[in-house]
Amino acid sequence: MFFVPGLFAQLKKTQEPAPIAQAVAVEHPPKLDGTLDDPLWQSAMPITDFRQREPYEGQPPAERTEVRILYTKGEIYFGISCFDSEPGKIAATQLHRDISQELDDYFEILIDSSHNRRNAYVFQFNPIGTQRDALIIDEQPPEDDGSEGDPGWDGVWVSEARITSRGWIATVAIPFSTLNFMQTNEVVWGINFKRFIRRKNEQDLWSAWRRSFGANKISQAGELHGISEIASGRLFIVKPYGLGGFNHLPPAASLAGLTPGMQALYTGGLDVKVGLRSNLVANLTGNTDFADADVDTQQFNLTPYKLFFPEKRQFFLENAGIFNFAMGDYGDLLFFSRQIGIDPVTGQQVPMNGGGKITGSLAGFDVGFMDASTRSSGPNPYANYAVFRLKRSLPGGSYVGFMGIDKRAGNTAPPFNQSGGVDTRIVLMRNLVLTGYAAQTRSPLVTGGQTNLGAGLNYKNSWLEFLAERRKIGPNFNPEVGFLERTDCVCDYADLTLKPRPKIRVIRELNFEGMMFHAPDTHGALQTQEWLTSFVAKFHSGAYTDDDIVDVFAQRIVTPFNIYKNVVIPPGLYRWTRHQLTYGTAQDRRWVLHFFERFGTYYNGRLNEARIRASYRPSERLSFNFSQQWDRFRLPISGGDFSVVFGSFQTNYAFSRFLTLSTIFQVNTSNTQAASANIRLRWNYRPDSDLFVIYTVGQQFASLVAANPAQFTQNRFAVKYTYSWRP
Repeated sequence: MFFVPGLFAQLKKTQEPAPIAQAVAVEHPPKLDGTLDDPLWQSAMPITDFRQREPYEGQPPAERTEVRILYTKGEIYFGISCFDSEPGKIAATQLHRDISQELDDYFEILIDSSHNRRNAYVFQFNPIGTQRDALIIDEQPPEDDGSEGDPGWDGVWVSEARITSRGWIATVAIPFSTLNFMQTNEVVWGINFKRFIRRKNEQDLWSAWRRSFGANKISQAGELHGISEIASGRLFIVKPYGLGGFNHLPPAASLAGLTPGMQALYTGGLDVKVGLRSNLVANLTGNTDFADADVDTQQFNLTPYKLFFPEKRQFFLENAGIFNFAMGDYGDLLFFSRQIGIDPVTGQQVPMNGGGKITGSLAGFDVGFMDASTRSSGPNPYANYAVFRLKRSLPGGSYVGFMGIDKRAGNTAPPFNQSGGVDTRIVLMRNLVLTGYAAQTRSPLVTGGQTNLGAGLNYKNSWLEFLAERRKIGPNFNPEVGFLERTDCVCDYADLTLKPRPKIRVIRELNFEGMMFHAPDTHGALQTQEWLTSFVAKFHSGAYTDDDIVDVFAQRIVTPFNIYKNVVIPPGLYRWTRHQLTYGTAQDRRWVLHFFERFGTYYNGRLNEARIRASYRPSERLSFNFSQQWDRFRLPISGGDFSVVFGSFQTNYAFSRFLTLSTIFQVNTSNTQAASANIRLRWNYRPDSDLFVIYTVGQQFASLVAANPAQFTQNRFAVKYTYSWRP
């Protein structure tokens, strides 16, 4: 990669000056009761200069917000006043921790304690004090529902909030040990604040309020000064667990190399978390268990390629962003932790002996090292996985990085697989980002065709977004500990979206999008091609319509595609055209509905996809979520006239913020296992310590192979107890 001389110096000149907040030292903690009645709060100068990001960029907020900051030797405290002219309309319906709060009013604190201008801790809470915490790595964009950061990180902190006649007030305490912060003098943090007003669909930010930025734009955050002479906040947690229960596998499990029948569960293990220095943490785990991980949401695969299922296991989720090595914008990853401890074909858990990882910042570098070991189970031999990640921060949120992965397996061929690569993200201007990577794999008896090269250019401002990228993937590129949709591809992708904001009373923004994806193999034979034009209208209420005007597709099938039970699409080059209509209702109602219809031709026949999603929140304690899709196939092949129905019904009940019951019932008629269920009771009886009671019928984790593999019914009951100890 060649750098233009003076590029980063020029970038610094174009950045707006960062706003500065001051923290005030106090001798003892203020009262944390959801009020600011304690006189200590008045010693801090309130931060008031928020601006709108949505709907009117840069304008004063519709409602006033004040933030006060105090600290003692061991903790930092925030007192937040969210004034509201109509307090009876404040939305506060979520009592479940770490669930998206986008259907509520909420406030968010973002802390870049290493001040590297790329990464930050996220502390979010709603008007009844319910917490959501997360990590932002490399200014990662928000989730599809608008939530910032990866919620896999869990910190110990305190929040209390209450609605008053003038709005709502929150008090927050964050120990320095939660941030693993050990510097004691002349502290400067990156910091930002965000308020969301649900009924107005309004975002107010202290910094990074431009529409093309947002709270995840850590390089545009403000600064926090004034913290000095604090105690070392070294993180040290010892967390043992005990588990008991039973597991039953049906006779069909023998086809997957597993032993059918009933098996008692009785085991225990240990997790340890140690702060090595400021912003550098070691995690150790022994006899690791994932019984408390959420179950996968079932999908039906309409493509001959793999489906992506996100990681949901706590050990791998924590600080996972440091190990991210994206190979393009289509979801390919050089490292994908779900390849460890889960059978990629059956989705069954593979027992882990244990592992360890070190993540954080050191001497201007972001560092990640992981080692994990699994035991032999069914068709899976014992294996060891080692991963190393290194990034060097550059000005303006840029970086250059390296990753190396080594997998060693016993009693199998091949006995090893290795992957490595370099990548970079260069912020050329505030809105223009260049990305690039080069990766290679190594497997026994394979020579040539094991590389993957790619580069992309992304431009974004408040009325236009543009992305273009090119990748060349060799036919033998095989990252066994990664996720790769396809091999043998010269993939070109371009996407242009215009985002005007007409002065129409109910409409906030219109999107006109054109997309092209062209993917021949490395010999020039077309494999996949797609041309798409779409229209999106976003309303002030949060309602939207998302319509594909035309989606023209071409797909070559090289090997027979088993799409459903005994229905197989033969090899050949197929072309089809589809259309899509989508509508979602306003987000500030107790009922929220989404309707989806996609129709048109498909593999020389026809396919109609109809979907409805609904959520209902009768109170802050109870919520229901329903999703159902019906796919109707008319294909000119044997057995090609069939339907698939799949979906879920989920119930969440919160006895309090610390005791919750959740159930999910799923149906998928494409499988012999048509129905599955998961019931989970969680009691957070003290910070970072839980009692789980879990019953699962069906699969906890989905298969990662292409097409739609058969699964079998599993019955599993477990009681898991964890206790978090801090000296």
